[in-house]
Amino acid sequence: MKIFKKMLLVASLGMTLSAFQVHSVDAATDYTVKPGDTMWKISQRYGVPLISLQKINNEWDNNLYIGQRLTIPTITSAERTLLAQLVHAEAAGEPFSGKVAVATVVFNRVDSSLFPNDVKSVIYQIEQGHYAFSPVQDGRIHNTPTSEDYRAIDEAIAFRGQGNGSLYFYNPQKSTSEWIFSRPVTVRIGDHVFAK
Repeated sequence: MKIFKKMLLVASLGMTLSAFQVHSVDAATDYTVKPGDTMWKISQRYGVPLISLQKINNEWDNNLYIGQRLTIPTITSAERTLLAQLVHAEAAGEPFSGKVAVATVVFNRVDSSLFPNDVKSVIYQIEQGHYAFSPVQDGRIHNTPTSEDYRAIDEAIAFRGQGNGSLYFYNPQKSTSEWIFSRPVTVRIGDHVFAK
């Protein structure tokens, strides 16, 4: 009976620890170039924008060689949690597609030369004395995200680089910025307008 209890305890501990790994994502994945590979084919296979793959590997031409090691960009566990917090703060009550679109804006900024190169720096970016995202300023960034917020991030990662190129979003009922109203609209989802 004691052995059974110990086995049950070990199994329970293992299941508990594995539950905490659900949202863990490595900072990057290594890939070994195979015959016929191109940067474009690899970017499509892993669902990352070509420019992101080129940037992280400092590989701007297509002269790959078999056996060459490339880094496939992903996000860290801490970045994933932070992004889920932002999605929750910005898009709670919005449709799932709106949550995906908010996460996509962050990834589009990471992939753009106009913004910082990582999720955390994009989220905490200060422009003209103000945080780019209001939940950072008002503290809502620290609210607990839901499993749906994490699923939205996973979907945004899976389709990274395939959207409308939105770099901004706003609620037209709350926003007062003439500048944001001047941006070309890419899509409207729920209460948010997404723009370039």
